[in-house]
Amino acid sequence: MSRAATVIAGVAGSFAIAYAFDHLIADKKIFGGTTPKTVATNEWWEETDKKFQAWPRTAGPPVVMNPISRQNFIVKSRES
Repeated sequence: MSRAATVIAGVAGSFAIAYAFDHLIADKKIFGGTTPKTVATNEWWEETDKKFQAWPRTAGPPVVMNPISRQNFIVKSRES
């Protein structure tokens, strides 16, 4: 087996092990705990987004607080 194949196999194996442990700890909750409501539902995000869109601005045109998730930079009114 060449060195490149050994390195690739090792990297792939480490990703598989990391994924397995992440799944066990975060999704299966083997150490207990629960998923917070703010993560499990969109209700919290929608209310937070409304608050940020109503944020008073004093200079320049209105922009969204997180343009990466919205993929636009200009805030449009909810009515239009």
